[in-house]
Amino acid sequence: MSLRPLGLVVTAAALAVPVIWWPEIAQGRDVIALFSQYLGIWALIAMALLQVIATRWPGVEAIFGGLDRGYILHKWLGIGAMAAILLHDTIDAEMDGLGRETALVELAETLGELSLYGILILVVITIATFIPYHLWRWTHRLMGFFFMAGAFHYLFILKPFANGDPLGLYTSAFCALGIVAFVYRLLPAGMRSSKRYEVSDITETGNAMAITMTPKGRALRHKAGQFAFLSIEGAEPHPFTISSAPREDGSIRMTVAKLGDYTNRMARTLKTGTAVRLEGPFGHFERRNTQDPELWIAAGVGITPFLAWSEALDPSSGPVHLVYCIRDEASAAHLTQLKELALAKPNLTLHIQNSATDGRATADSILAKTGVSTDRLTVAFCGPMQMRKSLIEGFRREGVSPSRFKFEEFEIRTGIGLRRLAAFLFERVVAPKRA
Repeated sequence: MSLRPLGLVVTAAALAVPVIWWPEIAQGRDVIALFSQYLGIWALIAMALLQVIATRWPGVEAIFGGLDRGYILHKWLGIGAMAAILLHDTIDAEMDGLGRETALVELAETLGELSLYGILILVVITIATFIPYHLWRWTHRLMGFFFMAGAFHYLFILKPFANGDPLGLYTSAFCALGIVAFVYRLLPAGMRSSKRYEVSDITETGNAMAITMTPKGRALRHKAGQFAFLSIEGAEPHPFTISSAPREDGSIRMTVAKLGDYTNRMARTLKTGTAVRLEGPFGHFERRNTQDPELWIAAGVGITPFLAWSEALDPSSGPVHLVYCIRDEASAAHLTQLKELALAKPNLTLHIQNSATDGRATADSILAKTGVSTDRLTVAFCGPMQMRKSLIEGFRREGVSPSRFKFEEFEIRTGIGLRRLAAFLFERVVAPKRA
């Protein structure tokens, strides 16, 4: 599921609307200083939008697409806002004849500086993915406070239009929207749109743990392949794929690999009977029944959506080949259950790609192992980003277009690809000059 064009249109339109009032305000003004002020306005609008995406309100996915893609836009809005604020701070925005500076104006200017450096630090922490997740989550909550400082800065600095003018009202509306969204995210999980569950079973499976939770009231209504945010005893929510198909009793299973500080702490402290809250469901990594052949490729804990798909698979659907890429069978989560499902469902064939004995999985090796034809083939993948990119290119060479390669972002928090950007610039700019 890709980022929906509607989300890009809404974002672009929100950032473009202030230009409508440029000609009128620019008359007799310092255009460079005015441009600097517009950069500050665009930064506020971008930050308000990223605050809205972070709320996970109903309708956010309808506008921006799957929440995993929405968070990519969220990241780039933050980076764009940081760039705009840096330029705004660098380019002198002061104009003559706007009025007398007061203590309130000086406070607004100070808060603007605070907002600049705070956002700069937080964006760096966000794209520096080696920083532990729990530290990033804690510091990321400060983003809203710096946004509020920026909104105060905007409202009370001297500027060539009044807060009651059309541009002033437009920007103020985004400031209010961003603050409301930020305050909403500060609410306890019980005051947000979430469901109460209780941990009823914890089972070790490979290098992961399968956590089954039963509803204590209304249950989530999810589709196989979706994910939800899990909050344990008031802790910060964390997204996990729901590894079970919808059940009549409303119970849900999440399979969590013990890969980092957060999940290792879960493994040590989580017990049956623990009260938890679930927010969701989210995501559009869903399967539609079809008679066309399908190839599902999972790497490591990326097996979770395909486990749910396998449980929900209608025996009357077309043939499905599930390739499970693992390091060894002892560490493979739910391997026994997957083998049982493959035996029970005649249209599901399980293939194990053991990296220790079979080598690295490529499009060629997977097609050779499964024997499937690429004619009308749909490929679905869940796993690390680098592996996904390699497989997309490999299957493209075999005749499978990227539009028939479905995937969900494996990591919501990602860097900005500085190494790839440097390599691209070297290849396109530096190398030709040397030749």
